[in-house]
Amino acid sequence: MASGAERPAARRPGLVMSADPQAAGGFRTALSGLTTRGRSFFAAGVAAAVCAYVLGQPDLLRVGLLLAVLPLVCVAVLYRTRYRVAGSRRLAPSRVPAMSEARVHLRVDNVSRIPTGLLMLQDRVPYVLGPRPRFVLDRVEPGGHREVSYRVRSDLRGRYPLGPLQLRLTDPFGMCELTRSFSAFDTLTVVPRVEPLPAVRLAGEASGYGDSRTRSLSLAGEDDAIPRGYRHGDDLRRVHWRSTAKYGELMVRREEQPHKARCTVLVDTRRLAFYGAGPDSAFEWAVSGAASVSTHMLERGYSVRLLTDTGSSVPGPEGGFGGDSSDTAGVLLDTLAVVEHSDGGGFSRAHDVLRAGSEGLLVAFLGDLDEEQATIVGRMRQRAGGAVAFVLDSSAWASRDAVDPYPDTPPPGAGPTASAADGEDGPGTAVDAGARRAVRMLREAGWTVLPVPPGEGLPSLWQLADRYRSREEAGASS
Repeated sequence: MASGAERPAARRPGLVMSADPQAAGGFRTALSGLTTRGRSFFAAGVAAAVCAYVLGQPDLLRVGLLLAVLPLVCVAVLYRTRYRVAGSRRLAPSRVPAMSEARVHLRVDNVSRIPTGLLMLQDRVPYVLGPRPRFVLDRVEPGGHREVSYRVRSDLRGRYPLGPLQLRLTDPFGMCELTRSFSAFDTLTVVPRVEPLPAVRLAGEASGYGDSRTRSLSLAGEDDAIPRGYRHGDDLRRVHWRSTAKYGELMVRREEQPHKARCTVLVDTRRLAFYGAGPDSAFEWAVSGAASVSTHMLERGYSVRLLTDTGSSVPGPEGGFGGDSSDTAGVLLDTLAVVEHSDGGGFSRAHDVLRAGSEGLLVAFLGDLDEEQATIVGRMRQRAGGAVAFVLDSSAWASRDAVDPYPDTPPPGAGPTASAADGEDGPGTAVDAGARRAVRMLREAGWTVLPVPPGEGLPSLWQLADRYRSREEAGASS
C-alpha cells in the first residue's frame, strides 16, 4: 500500500495484489471462501442427492447435483481468475488537529489485461476514527482505475494506523468471496488543538518580542569585533592586533552567531497530578495549551523546546533548542500527539535540565502540586528571565464544580486585586490548604501563577498573564 503521509499531494506507486492461483494459496483456501449462500446451496444439493438415492428419484438427483456443483464451479472460476490489482492511499492532511476531519483517498488500478469482476474495497481504521469504510466497485476495465474517498475524525490525539487495504473478490452469484490484503499501511497523526494567542509582551522575558529579539555579537567591522585570548589551534588570521597591543597578550576576534530568544514549555505529565480522562479533561487542556504556546512562540521568532517532568526534552539532545521553526513545530506537535501520563512523582529531572543553562521565558502547565514539588518548581524560576505557570486543579475539572478553586485570584478579564497580588487566601475555598500553599509558594518564588478554572480558554488567560506580569514588575521597581 502506498503511503502519502508526508506529502498529501503526492502518490507513490501502490503494491500489486495478484489474484492468480499461487497467490490464492490453493483450492482448499478458495473453498473456505464460500459464503452462506454457497454453503447452503452445497448442503441442499448433497441432501437432495442423498434423498434421491434413497427414494430412487433420478429427477431429484439431477436437481441435487446442480445445487451442489454450482458453488464449486463458482469457486473454480474465481480461483482461476488471473487479474492483478494495484492500490494506493493518500491522506489530506496527514497531520490533523483533534476534533477536525481528514480525508482519505483510495485508488485501485487494474494492471492486468482482463477486466475485473465485482470488487468490495475495505480499509481498516481504528474504532476511534469512525466506522470501517466499505465500497463496492463495478467492473474495472484493463488499465483502468477507480477512486473513492472517506473521512475520518478523532476527538482524541494520537497516532492511528490506517490499513491494510483489503479487496474482496466475489462471483456474480455471490457463492464465493476471496479476500486479498495489502501489507503496508499509513499513519494519521492527530495533534492537540492549537488556539491562536494574542501577541502580548510578557515582561521579564529574555530579549522580548519585536525587532530586538535577535541580537548579533559578530558585527560588520573590525572595530566591532569582540576579542578573546588566543587558544591553541586558533587561526592566526583572526588575531586582533589592536587588542593584542592593548592587553599585552595575543588576542583573537570572537565571532559569535546571532542569539535568538528562547522559550521553554514545561508540561506536567505526572499521573498523580491529574484526574479524569477524555478530550475535556485537565490533562488534555494542559497538552493543548502547551501546543498553543509552542506554536505561538515559534511564530514570534523564538527558539522553543518542550520539557516534561521526566526530564525529556524535545527537540535536540541534552535539552537543546530547535532550529528551523517549521520543522520544530512539526516535531513538537508530533511529540505532544503521543505524550502520556508518567509514573514519576516529581520535577527533579526537569530541574536538572533547566539548571544546565540559562533560559529566557519559561511557561509551565502544572497539575496538582504538593509543597515539596512546589519548592522544586519554584527554584526553576532562578534560571529564567520570566516564568508563567498555568495551574489546573484536576479535581475541580473532573467534577466540573462551578466553585472557583482559587478565590484569591480574580477571574480572567478582571484587574488584579490586592489579595491576588499578595497571595492571600480567600474564605470558602473548595481546594485543600496544601494546594493553596503550593500556589502561594510559586508566587513567592517569582512565578506569575494563573489558576485555570474548568473550561476556560487559553487566549484570555494569556492576556491576563501579561497584565499580572506587568503589575508585578511595576511593583518590584517601585
